[in-house]
Amino acid sequence: MKQIVARVCCWVGVVSSLVWINYAIAADRPEVVVTDAARKIHAAGFVFDGHNDLPWMVRTEAGSSFDQADLVKPLGPKFHTDIARLRSGNVGAQFWSVYVPASTSKEGKALLQTIEQIELVRAMIKRYPDVFEAARTADDVIRIQKSGKVASLIGVEGGHCIEDSIENLRRLHAMGAGYMTLTHSDTLAWADAATDDPKHSGLTPFGEEVVREMNRLGMLVDLSHVSDETMKDALRITTAPVIFSHSSARTIADHPRNVPDDVLQHVKANGGVVMINFYPGFIHPESAKRRSRMFHVSRELRAKHKVDAEFKQAVKDWERENPIQQGSIHDVCDHIDHVKKIAGVESIGLGSDFDGIPIVPKQLEDVSTYPVITQELFNRGYTADEIHGIMSGNILRAMRGAEAKAAK
Repeated sequence: MKQIVARVCCWVGVVSSLVWINYAIAADRPEVVVTDAARKIHAAGFVFDGHNDLPWMVRTEAGSSFDQADLVKPLGPKFHTDIARLRSGNVGAQFWSVYVPASTSKEGKALLQTIEQIELVRAMIKRYPDVFEAARTADDVIRIQKSGKVASLIGVEGGHCIEDSIENLRRLHAMGAGYMTLTHSDTLAWADAATDDPKHSGLTPFGEEVVREMNRLGMLVDLSHVSDETMKDALRITTAPVIFSHSSARTIADHPRNVPDDVLQHVKANGGVVMINFYPGFIHPESAKRRSRMFHVSRELRAKHKVDAEFKQAVKDWERENPIQQGSIHDVCDHIDHVKKIAGVESIGLGSDFDGIPIVPKQLEDVSTYPVITQELFNRGYTADEIHGIMSGNILRAMRGAEAKAAK
């Protein structure tokens, strides 16, 4: 099956029948069994994940309360993250997403709610000081991970949060933000999103200023969620490595949230990192087709249903009428294989999107399951050094690159 995927991925213009052959065989791939050899490799390094939405889950499902969502207790299966499972997965560093919906910008609440989410991450670190410690730099990550704690970094998901203000960008950075995703689902006044109608053919002059200021501050420029033209504009302007905090390869799964091959080549030249997303709607070939308009559908349903409860029910009805397949660990590793082929193994990381996705692939149910990725990569011939790079080394290198540019 691995060889079939590799051959199919060479053909950007692959016909749908071949995709279906690939998809049908993929469904028959066996469960991955973690061996002692893989456990040893996994334990010798650590996982540095690029995107986890636990703060949003705590906000929406537990009233922003760690009394209601006490991470010491088992929180599965509704939550993908708690302390015991972080330990089982050997997670040593995590970018915690301080996501708020793009719609908050229309209400004038985007910055305020983002700050509230940053405060929630701070509250988590304060409540569990023996488990989490705030990190800003790559050296912080190494030091904290070696102490046995989870280095905790902050990722702002969507430039709507700065409300068209460079000063607000600086404010979020001062509060701990280590990266900002330039857009979320909606096109902004200064940047086109992947899942909305384009208005600017990429970045406006103000959008270019945002990228330059992020370089100056040492913030990673995150290109998940942005349009192809925005990706290319940002890569043209930036002087530091970029990241895709939770995106995958478009040649494997044709969804606008994924990265096309021509951009992957730019990422290689830039020294950036594509952190592979786990959402079946982005990684499973057929599911990606069915979810390619998911954000457009959401906007259409919101326009019809002004009451939140009615809107949520309409979304559920649409998802039930347009089901997707779960996919598996194999699909995630297919994306890793493809990024390696186009951009090199040093351009790969992991950005699970745990606690931000409603469905997870088989054998990647929660944050305890990262050793399964190590095993499957080992099965596919990756060396221990390559696996450690994917798990943490590549994102640490990108961070150091951004820090060095900011220092100048």
